[in-house]
Amino acid sequence: MSVSTLSQLDIQKIRDEFPVLDQKVNGKSLVYLDNAATSQKPKRVIEKLTEYYEGYNANIHRGIHTLAEKATKAYEDTREAAREFLGAEHVEEIIFTRGVTECINLVASCYGSLIHEGDEIIIAELEHHSNIVPWQMLCERKGALLKVIPVNDRGEIELETYKKLLSNKTKIVATNHASNSLGTINPIKEIIQLAHAHNAVVLIDGAQSAAHLPIDVKALDVDFYCLSSHKMYGPTGVGVLYGKKEWLEKMPPYMGGGEMIKDVTFEKTTYNDLPYKFEAGTPNIADVVAFAEAIAFVNELGKENIHRYEAELLSYATGKLSKIEGIKLIGTAREKVSVLSFVIEGIHHFDIGQMLDARGIAVRTGHHCTQPLMERFGIEGTVRASFAVYNTKEEIDSLAEGLTRIINFLKG
Repeated sequence: MSVSTLSQLDIQKIRDEFPVLDQKVNGKSLVYLDNAATSQKPKRVIEKLTEYYEGYNANIHRGIHTLAEKATKAYEDTREAAREFLGAEHVEEIIFTRGVTECINLVASCYGSLIHEGDEIIIAELEHHSNIVPWQMLCERKGALLKVIPVNDRGEIELETYKKLLSNKTKIVATNHASNSLGTINPIKEIIQLAHAHNAVVLIDGAQSAAHLPIDVKALDVDFYCLSSHKMYGPTGVGVLYGKKEWLEKMPPYMGGGEMIKDVTFEKTTYNDLPYKFEAGTPNIADVVAFAEAIAFVNELGKENIHRYEAELLSYATGKLSKIEGIKLIGTAREKVSVLSFVIEGIHHFDIGQMLDARGIAVRTGHHCTQPLMERFGIEGTVRASFAVYNTKEEIDSLAEGLTRIINFLKG
């Protein structure tokens, strides 16, 4: 596939790349609308996993034999691909983890060692639990104070309040690029600039943005940026932490063991250079190698093409569902990724999810690991439909028809 042939996105051709989509669920053609939880994988990613295990499975960095050198090169090629994907200046600023959750915990632990009693950390009301709990734990350890930026009724953060929360005590600002439960796209460039004016560092959770939005960490001047492979058509168990070199060099290691050392004696250990200082033990080699194919897939489609098409899907779905009596949309920000959350008066979201599944339609129900945000809107949870580049308007029609039938059946 080339950018030129896909500038208008041949959706059927794209769908043919995803084997899992061609199946029946409960006797119905699968309609997969749970992409914010995890996206499906194209054949090229699956084939790369098989190729690694069948052709050159070996541990990396330490071996001098042919298979080890081939595996090491493939692994480090993915690091370079991730560097380019994020717009980082140095390849050693790319740290491999198991996902965004580990990225955030690593920063909270390692940069957190520089936090002192009375320091302040700012997060937003629409964070995923993985961008709440690590900071709470850090505050408990260090005697720091956690502050929260509220959101308005549309699900957008209140920038004026954020400006008032910032002070010379602010050391870290951590927020998402896009909300997993509402789809809200945050104004991260302005968030970063305002934080830096108070000498605070910024971590951006990019789990929901990596496959959808342009990212240039150098242009953003962000200190830390996190993404997960499995939400951008890659394997599970792989994350990328970008960190500015100056901070990574100042931070202590996250874990001790092999690879992250230069020399070990019983008296003293000397730590390895970046990025290996933060990559203790044998990593998830096969999935990292296959992740390069997911990056290539997104690059070849073009993020502008992807975002434009997904915005069209979101607009279409918003229009269809808004016309169904009883449905209330939760999260109506002016700038969104392709996430649509809603509730239906008098029907529990779990029941809706089960009844949609009976029709072969996969959505997510619950609080989406954003319980404080659900409390802000006075609800227990929502039904969430989230769209990827392989979804179609016909699938949205199936969702709307299913919801209409469910409402008519349950409400008589």
